[in-house]
Amino acid sequence: MSEAPRYGVHVERDDEGWRAVITGPDGEEALVRRCASENEARLFASTVEQHLGWLSEARFRQYYRL
Repeated sequence: MSEAPRYGVHVERDDEGWRAVITGPDGEEALVRRCASENEARLFASTVEQHLGWLSEARFRQYYRL
């Protein structure tokens, strides 16, 4: 059985527009990327999800400067 990911990503809209949020192991925001549209936010989140599956946790943190 594989471990649950320590990082996650989700897309949300707030008063300033769309954003993609990477959450850390503690559930807190580790990185926020403001996006011009929902499509851009979802594309970024999809890329992050792929990286979560492909990269080691150490490499993921290095890549996203977390």
